Amino acid sequence: MGQQAHAITDAPDVPAGVKSAGRAYHQRRNVKIIVDSTADFAPGVVEQLGVEVIPFTYVGPDGEHVDDMWAESDPHEFYENMRKHPDVHYTTAAVTPGRYYEVFKRAAQEGMPTLYMGLTEGLSSSINSARQAAEMVQREYPDFEIYVLDNKCDSAAGELLAIEVVRQASNGLSAKELFEWASDARYFVHGYFTLDSFDALAAGGRIPPAAANVGGKLDIKPELSYDTNGALTLRGMCRGRKKALRAILQDFRDNYAHDTTLPLAIVSTDAQKDADWLEREVRKEKGCEDVAIIHSSVSPILGSHVGPGMVALVFWGTDRREKMSLTDRIARKVKRGGSAQ
Repeated sequence: MGQQAHAITDAPDVPAGVKSAGRAYHQRRNVKIIVDSTADFAPGVVEQLGVEVIPFTYVGPDGEHVDDMWAESDPHEFYENMRKHPDVHYTTAAVTPGRYYEVFKRAAQEGMPTLYMGLTEGLSSSINSARQAAEMVQREYPDFEIYVLDNKCDSAAGELLAIEVVRQASNGLSAKELFEWASDARYFVHGYFTLDSFDALAAGGRIPPAAANVGGKLDIKPELSYDTNGALTLRGMCRGRKKALRAILQDFRDNYAHDTTLPLAIVSTDAQKDADWLEREVRKEKGCEDVAIIHSSVSPILGSHVGPGMVALVFWGTDRREKMSLTDRIARKVKRGGSAQ
C-alpha cells in the first residue's frame, strides 16, 4: 500500500491550522468546495478540509488508472519504474465536460452554492471543460450558484490555496466572496522546483530531445516556476543539483511573505532526500523554525510530465503580478477589455 488517505481522527502529520479550519468549515458549511487531484494533497488533508476531489486519469502500459492520490499505489514504485524503464511513457487526459457535468449537477441537486478550483489552463484544457459543464448545469438549474476558478498554478500550490479558501469559508464568506478572494489570492502562491533530468519533458514534446541530451551531458539542472497564466517558466539553468536547490532557496528568501500562520509545502517525485534538505534549510531562516510544512508526493498526472527526481518548494509570498513583463501587462489589460496605459 502507498500513502494511505487517513481519516480525520488519524492524520497526525496534518498541521493544526488545517485541522482547525476543517473543523470550522464542517460546522458552518454554507459553500460546497470542489477541487481536483492535481493539487497533490498530502495524506489526510482532503479529509480534514472536507472538500470533494475530482480525479484526473492517466494511461500507462497496463491501461488506464484513476488518480486516487496514492491511496492504492506507492509513489516510490511508480517513479522507480519510470527510472528503470525510460522508454515506457505515461499519458494523461483532461477531465471531460461530461464528468464535470455529473459532479456539478449533483451539487446543484444538493442546493448548496459551489466553488470549483481547478488546474491552471496554462497546463491543461480541463478548466474549460469545467466552465462548459457549469454553464450546462446552470441552464438546467437557473437558481444554482456555481463559480469555476482557474488556480493559475499547479501541484501543491493548489493545495495551499484550497486550505486558505476553506479557512475563509469557515469565517463565513459566501461562494461569490470566496471566488473573488481566491481570484486575487492565487497570485500570492509561489512555487519553485527543479528536475533531475529533461527526459520526461522531451518525451512529452515540451523540449527538443537534443536539448535534453545536452542538458544531461553537462549536468545542467533547471530551476522552474509558473507565470501569472499558470504556464511553466524557466527561472534559470544551474550546473549541478545542489546549485538548483540553492536557487530555489534563494527565491524563497526573496519572495516569502514571512507569515508563519500559513503553511508551506514541499512536494517531490520520489526525491525525499532533497525534500528533507529543503526543509532543514527553510527552518534555518529567521522566524521559520516552527512553520508548518506539508510534505506530499506529486501525482502521476503531473509526475508523468516531469519524471522522477523533481522537488518543489511552495509558499505564500509577494504578489506575482508585480513582476509581470510589460508585454504581459498589456496582454492582461487587453484580455480584460481595458486600455494599455
